[in-house]
Amino acid sequence: MTPTTPQLPNSAAHSFSQLLSSTRRGARLARLLAVGELHAWGLSPNVIERAEHIVAELAANAAVHGRVRGRSFRLVLRVDTTAGTLRVAVSDARGDRLPAPAPTARPEEAESGRGLLLVAALADRWDTEPYPPSGKTVWAELDVVAPDLRE
Repeated sequence: MTPTTPQLPNSAAHSFSQLLSSTRRGARLARLLAVGELHAWGLSPNVIERAEHIVAELAANAAVHGRVRGRSFRLVLRVDTTAGTLRVAVSDARGDRLPAPAPTARPEEAESGRGLLLVAALADRWDTEPYPPSGKTVWAELDVVAPDLRE
């Protein structure tokens, strides 16, 4: 009898990661790639639509506010079947610039700064974390119901 190494269950049913140029074009490509992957994974239209808006906002923020010349941003999508979540993460090189809605007395009159309010409204959870060596990751999670987790 040969001893075997215990195997931990792989909770990530689907995973996608891509480096993209820190430009508006790269942000648009991030949205298009994300939608294509999520459709291929068989997620529900509701989840795909919410994720599309989140990717668009986070990627645009990475391209506009997180840009460092010569550095790309990373888009990561991961479905965790154990937790029942879709995680959207966008990492950029500007760890010194953490996201925050633009302060204004009347947000409805502001020309920008509402994107993170949209992310907060669409996501079930979102936050930031360091992305070594000097960047940050902004992530958002969406709860995915069991039928959405088709493999």
